[in-house]
Amino acid sequence: MQVLGAKELLEDVFQKDLCIGCGACVDLCPYFINYMGKTSQLFPCDLSQGRCYAYCPKAEVNLDELSNQIWGVAYDGSPLGNYQKVLAARAGKKMKGGSYQSGGTVSALVTFALLNHLIRAAALTDRQGLNPIPRLVKSADEVITCATSKFMASPTLAAINAAVREGYTGLGVVGTPCQLIAVTQMRANPVDKEDFVDPVALTVGLFCNWSLDTRQLMTLLSEKLDISTIRSMDIPPPPANIMVLETDAGKLELPLSEIKPLIPHTCFICPDMTSEYADVSVGMFEGRPGWNTLIVRSQKGAELVAQASDEGFLQIENLPEKNLKRLTRAAADKKQGALRTLQQRELLNNKEGQRSAVRIPPEVVDKILKEK
Repeated sequence: MQVLGAKELLEDVFQKDLCIGCGACVDLCPYFINYMGKTSQLFPCDLSQGRCYAYCPKAEVNLDELSNQIWGVAYDGSPLGNYQKVLAARAGKKMKGGSYQSGGTVSALVTFALLNHLIRAAALTDRQGLNPIPRLVKSADEVITCATSKFMASPTLAAINAAVREGYTGLGVVGTPCQLIAVTQMRANPVDKEDFVDPVALTVGLFCNWSLDTRQLMTLLSEKLDISTIRSMDIPPPPANIMVLETDAGKLELPLSEIKPLIPHTCFICPDMTSEYADVSVGMFEGRPGWNTLIVRSQKGAELVAQASDEGFLQIENLPEKNLKRLTRAAADKKQGALRTLQQRELLNNKEGQRSAVRIPPEVVDKILKEK
């Protein structure tokens, strides 16, 4: 990939309103910080190359290079990416007593990995009030405190950068598709550091169609209730078309028509719905509350799922074919919509001398756009 510096990052991402606040450029150096969902540069930097640009999931992301790096095959634009199998899953008997969002599959996998020393620590997303914040979890008992969905852009990856600075390796990370793209680029040693050691041992991806602007959501919700009373939030599968807030006083339902205007524009250029660069990916199971859809991608992910299931941390079943078809169609629609938006904004496959947000082989672009 083309590696540039902070000046170009500001031009290509910040000035084009493409930053999602993933945290990949935070805690690398003193220059970038994230506060209340917004990433900003504190001081100018004149380095011609920087990890901030190299890690960013919105600047010169070459999906063919990433696919070859992770899977050893060219990027073909398939709706769900590379995978071994798709399952239904939920937390098993060994995870009883927790309060989980949906099926608790993510918590179960991270807990099992920590207890069995498959990872030393995990970069997760916690909350400070309603504000999502990065957290490096070092024990299994801490995992459940980060279990609920936030639906807001979070600088989770800053926890990886901080952990690496402290000398950590063997990290797990739970993140959205854009965050997992950034992690994949981190692991490629894009600035050719001689002493580089891959710090990540396990990646758990989350399904994501879009996130919400933290500040705008907090402003909207503050007009309706005391946001300090919010315990959790959820967006049920279609046809519900609502956001459900669990509060100290009970449930509050908001129509998505009030929520969707808060989606950052950059979400609409992301072609990945199911975190295609993770070891395993987890999302909702439509029509079956208390369960998740689990995509097993890498051999490491397959071994983790099998072991967690054998030892009672995870319960798995085959995913019904109709659910797999719906998921595949939704992911294909996300890809097509993102590519059209990328083309309209002139952010896809620009010629030499013009930088792009995303690069995909032209023949794959044509294939994706023609699929029905």
